[in-house]
Amino acid sequence: SVVGHVTGRSEFYTAYTPYQPEVSQGTLQTIFEYQSMVCALTGMEVANASHYDGATSMAEAVIMALAVARRKRRKVVMAPTVHPEYRATVRTYTQGMGLNIVGDEAPHGEGVPPTSLLLEPAGAGLERLKALIDDDTACVIVQNPDFFGQLESPAALQSLAEAAHEAKALFIVSADPISLGLFKPPGEYGADIVVGEGQALGNYLNFGGPYLGYFACKQKYMHKMAGRVIGQTVDTRGQRGFVMTLVAREQHIRRERATSNICTNEALVALAAGVYLAAMGKRGLRAVAELCYHKAHYAARQIGALEGFDVLGQKPFFKEFVVRCPAPVAELNKRLLEDWCIVGGYDLGRDYPGMENHTLLCVTEMNTQEEIDRLVKALWEIIKKI
Repeated sequence: SVVGHVTGRSEFYTAYTPYQPEVSQGTLQTIFEYQSMVCALTGMEVANASHYDGATSMAEAVIMALAVARRKRRKVVMAPTVHPEYRATVRTYTQGMGLNIVGDEAPHGEGVPPTSLLLEPAGAGLERLKALIDDDTACVIVQNPDFFGQLESPAALQSLAEAAHEAKALFIVSADPISLGLFKPPGEYGADIVVGEGQALGNYLNFGGPYLGYFACKQKYMHKMAGRVIGQTVDTRGQRGFVMTLVAREQHIRRERATSNICTNEALVALAAGVYLAAMGKRGLRAVAELCYHKAHYAARQIGALEGFDVLGQKPFFKEFVVRCPAPVAELNKRLLEDWCIVGGYDLGRDYPGMENHTLLCVTEMNTQEEIDRLVKALWEIIKKI
């Protein structure tokens, strides 16, 4: 593919951003172009050269929000539908800071099954988050589409953003970059910081990485942003050039006063994302997003038609959806792998006690109709034998 051809070139094939920018204009320009495309995609004004993955991007966004509040605020409001590992990473990064992270606990109290998150009407979860915002809140975090693949309306998210801004808190949105080819970007409904996982942008799916955390924000917060930033300038002869800008924020300049201790970034993976976005263009990215949407909905209809299987959710979804199964997901996945060589969905019982019979399925542009039909057939054959 064009992505592999470009990233495999010897002048690009490294994870390191050069410390002598004047001799590496090509590398710096590719990062600059990547940053520009991330801004266009998210509706933000500034983006950095990347973070390790979507989880670390979110954690860095929280630390940035604390810096904007000059460490005088100690409350973080986080939706329970944010990816569980993202929430855990935020807590790991901020341990020892004395933060009060609220909102992602059991939404209706102890003893109420977590499936209530899927069965409640649209906007109900956002209203709960609003009630938690006060003068000590540094930021409010949501994921859209959320961990279960569900989408909140831009109007409801705009209302939550306004509530956060009223309290002088920042509004952080984690978004699937492919979904932004089809749906309204977070910048248009009030986001101050947009983060997410960029692996889907032309990068290979491997066992544990490398992944790509994209990070974008409003320009007025640029000096508090973590990570490397590449800027465009003009040299003494009037020629366009690229430089590492605002480097005083970085740990190799002033370690004790840096905005973050992030060092080696995902420049090579960001290059792949940049090549992918440039090759796809607006129409191509929209076409990919539409394929994800329609294939996922086809799969949901076919699986939901099977006896004993129910697709849960009161909101629209993008490419992920939750299915309640007539048997434990761990058992179904074992049979799928051993008998059909199919890797099953994610067992939600791993993160949400009480959801051992619920699986999270994801369908993308890479999945064919034949593969979906084979999964449906496999599920039906397995259930008949249990």
